[in-house]
Amino acid sequence: MAYFYIRVGVQHFIEPVNPFLYIIPPFLAFIGLELVYISGFFEILFGIMLIFPKSRKIAAYGLILLLIAVYPANLYLAFYETPQQLTGYDSFMVSWVRLPIQFIFLGLAYWHSKD
Repeated sequence: MAYFYIRVGVQHFIEPVNPFLYIIPPFLAFIGLELVYISGFFEILFGIMLIFPKSRKIAAYGLILLLIAVYPANLYLAFYETPQQLTGYDSFMVSWVRLPIQFIFLGLAYWHSKD
């Protein structure tokens, strides 16, 4: 799980536009790129913190908050055709599959908080 979050967080800096910027809902577009970098930073930070037992619980709760914070982006992707086309997720199903997967990630983060 640590590797996954570090890898995805790094992607926020390497390729911030697609898909990350494209799935930010319009009401947050005025700070879009900043949100991509901020969420990437916290994914890297919490991913690193998951590695160490002393910081694992804080990282897990941080990831739970982060996953909740980015959920509107997944909703925007699922409900609107424009972000699906911009990201290349033209498939209705691909964008909808992301929604329940977030709950799996929430559950995994919560599980890591129990160490």
